[in-house]
Amino acid sequence: MAKKRISRGKFDKLQQLSNDKGVIAALAIDQRGSMKRIMKAAAEKYGKEYNLDMVYEFKELVSQELTKFTSAILIDEELGFKGMKSKSPKSGLILSYEETGYDVNTVGRFPELLPNESLDRILAKGADAAKVLVYYNPNDKKEINDVKHAFLERLGNEALAADIPVFVEIVTYDDNVPDAKSPEFAKEKPQLVLDSMKEFSKDQYHIDVIKAEIPVNWDFVEGYTKNGNKAVYSQDEVKKIFQDMNSLVDRPFIYLSAGVPAETFRAELTFAGEAGNNYSGILGGRATWLDGVEVYAKDGKQALIDWLNGQGRENVEELNDILNKYATPWYEVYGGLDNIEVFDRKVMTD
Repeated sequence: MAKKRISRGKFDKLQQLSNDKGVIAALAIDQRGSMKRIMKAAAEKYGKEYNLDMVYEFKELVSQELTKFTSAILIDEELGFKGMKSKSPKSGLILSYEETGYDVNTVGRFPELLPNESLDRILAKGADAAKVLVYYNPNDKKEINDVKHAFLERLGNEALAADIPVFVEIVTYDDNVPDAKSPEFAKEKPQLVLDSMKEFSKDQYHIDVIKAEIPVNWDFVEGYTKNGNKAVYSQDEVKKIFQDMNSLVDRPFIYLSAGVPAETFRAELTFAGEAGNNYSGILGGRATWLDGVEVYAKDGKQALIDWLNGQGRENVEELNDILNKYATPWYEVYGGLDNIEVFDRKVMTD
């Protein structure tokens, strides 16, 4: 295998975001619109008056308590500015760089960057990486995907210039099958996820880490079905899908929890690991902290702190145990640390 050249800024920051085994064991709490909706619903359930300060404090406390047990945190500045400051100093920082959601009145689910942000600004705020979410359907019209390809090419080049890692989260969809929880979409999902990961492994995008979906809907996997669902995939089929990912991706990839319950996320990661899937970590979101929202809305700050140090910590450490057993160091895809050539990037000055 040829030596992999990585700039010093990117290399050092990827190491900062990883644990001592080179695994990205990260917490994600960068939800914005959905976070407001979740907190508002919980407040109303317990007869409390909702306000944004509740979201600010919730993110602050989750960051403060749970980053003691994670290698990094993904958070947004808009609602998570307090959480940026409260995180453990040992925990790396990934900041969201995209606008939340997409324009539902325009076909294509096009991504947009925050208008008052840049990667140089994100670096100046102490971030070790930036994350951008892109909705993608590899079967979409060429004119739609061409815009997304150009968008990510620009992003990758900006990251090269700023010398900061970029994490790209790929969320697949099919407008012809709008219910992403349906068996019809479950049948499509493996092809959508694998083809998307193959596309964004191309060098033209300069993506450092792919934040990937689990390539199947776990509620339709043989032996794991729930609510009377009929299995769409056999376990042997799922095993092959996980194995096929390895040959399609030539850079580190990690999994998002995608809002599934903690028990489901653990089952997905364990199955992937036992199938030999070479994932290099996770960005664990709602699977770790979601149940704490109602605790906070009902009983306040101290109750949430207690919950985070009990059930919240347990959720994180159970995921850490799975990562310790199955996850692959981010640099292993390049042949290990000894096969990486770290170089200093020249900084352009006037």
